[in-house]
Amino acid sequence: MSEPRKFRAALVQMRTGRNVIANIDAAAKMIREAKSLGADYVQTPEQTSLMELDRASLFGHIVEEERDPALAAFQELARELKVHLHVGSLAVKVAPEKAANRAFVIDANGEIVARYDKIHMFDVDLAKGESYRESNTYRAGDVAVVVQAPFCKIGLTICYDVRFPALYRALAEAGAEVLTVPAAFTKQTGEAHWHLLLRARAVETGCFVLAAAQGGHHENKRDTYGHSLVVDPWGQVIAEAGTEPGVTMAEIDLALVAQARQRVPALDHGRRFEVIAPAKDNGRLHLVGKAS
Repeated sequence: MSEPRKFRAALVQMRTGRNVIANIDAAAKMIREAKSLGADYVQTPEQTSLMELDRASLFGHIVEEERDPALAAFQELARELKVHLHVGSLAVKVAPEKAANRAFVIDANGEIVARYDKIHMFDVDLAKGESYRESNTYRAGDVAVVVQAPFCKIGLTICYDVRFPALYRALAEAGAEVLTVPAAFTKQTGEAHWHLLLRARAVETGCFVLAAAQGGHHENKRDTYGHSLVVDPWGQVIAEAGTEPGVTMAEIDLALVAQARQRVPALDHGRRFEVIAPAKDNGRLHLVGKAS
């Protein structure tokens, strides 16, 4: 009889500001707390080391990955604590005028075992004049990533990716048992969609979903939603933060993944199909794409 597959996950909720060193220190304090609470895996949110909307100021602070002080500090911390550390994302310079919004998974030896560049850029115009153009600053990624951790296979995504379910299905079909969504969700969209989207991604794939968030009113005047969540493969929220910085813990029982997928084997039932739709030019129906 096989041993139960379980691990302790911690989500670090932050209110990242404009001072990189202060942000590293704040994250490190909570990562240490998570380890003291028994965490095997710790996830920080999107934009862990810097929240900056002003492009000139952002590029005045960020550097290439190999020189990033936050990444070096988190590698050393993971090595010291012997914990699997998932840095939700850092802004790293990849060209003179472009950054990557990049996640890092660091093992208990302090080695980077996976990187993921956010694929979907947050280019939106919300109500009350709230507007974002992430593609002006960041280079979109084009590779989905599943990483083998000691306790399970983890699919990597970031924030706005959560609105694109095909990505999550692809990660689950590639073997992911846990899907991760470190985020800096706006307060406005979070109130409307955060719980709904995360629970849907869990139900569609039969995966756990772990989402560490930014929360509160930031130095850059942005308001983020908070409510870091752990969702089980049946779509139930099993751990949730409020809006303040802090650590949220949950036990992840991977037997629930197999159980949910046996009940509703949707991953096995996908079929290829064609789509026909009215042509924009002359109104005729025609083939516009395929999906699998």
